[in-house]
Amino acid sequence: MRKRSLIPLVYILFLLLPIYWLLAMSFKTTNEILAGFTLFPQTFTLANYRTIFTDPTWYWGYINSIIYVSINTVLSVLVALPAAYAFSRYRFLGDKHLFFWLLTNRMAPAAVFALPFFQLYSAIGLFDTHIAVALAHCLFNIPLAVWILEGFMSSVPKELDETAYVDGYSFPRFFVTIFLPTIKAGVGVAAFFCFMFSWVEMLLAKTLTAVYAKPIVATMTRTASSAGYELGLLAAAGTLTIIPGAIVIYFVRNYIAKGFALGRV
Repeated sequence: MRKRSLIPLVYILFLLLPIYWLLAMSFKTTNEILAGFTLFPQTFTLANYRTIFTDPTWYWGYINSIIYVSINTVLSVLVALPAAYAFSRYRFLGDKHLFFWLLTNRMAPAAVFALPFFQLYSAIGLFDTHIAVALAHCLFNIPLAVWILEGFMSSVPKELDETAYVDGYSFPRFFVTIFLPTIKAGVGVAAFFCFMFSWVEMLLAKTLTAVYAKPIVATMTRTASSAGYELGLLAAAGTLTIIPGAIVIYFVRNYIAKGFALGRV
């Protein structure tokens, strides 16, 4: 029994090792990192974090990322809810083909759409704006949200809809007051995955921004100087990028568990 209990513990420690290593590097100088292997910082420093919180290039990168990721998450879920309901409750010509086509957008690499989006947004004046990145990420996140929400909605009996209509509920009132609370776990799961995929995506975010909406993922690729890469600064920035995802996971952790139990996630 002790051996069985040790296996999950060892596995968890193995998963946490890269995070600890990143955290330890963030408190080191670049010279110490390059000097050799050290398990703990020999010269503890907060200079890397001080640079991030005082340099507008760095802290605005986080602000920009949070803005367009939040916009994308809200848009993706709002658009996916009626679409998923239609796929769940109705049968129409080409519904399975359309559903499969939505998923193929999620399968396509971002590099395929980088140039078309760049030319389109440059022509209509959306280049280097938060809404540009948010809309571009909708191409991938809306199909994912539709797929997740459709699974949750299909698990709700259709008799619930019919009973509400018999009781005199209009569709908007039924959807908001009865149906949405029933699938709130699915909404949480869909919002979580939309947030995470938009947060970590780099190619489109870097291609569609330049100065005013440049995200942190683009800023982190520009840590090179005449002396080489500023590894300590890069590690500190990477550590801070984990925090928003950890916060989102904390609030939707129960919904994610339900999603796995239903077999859709």
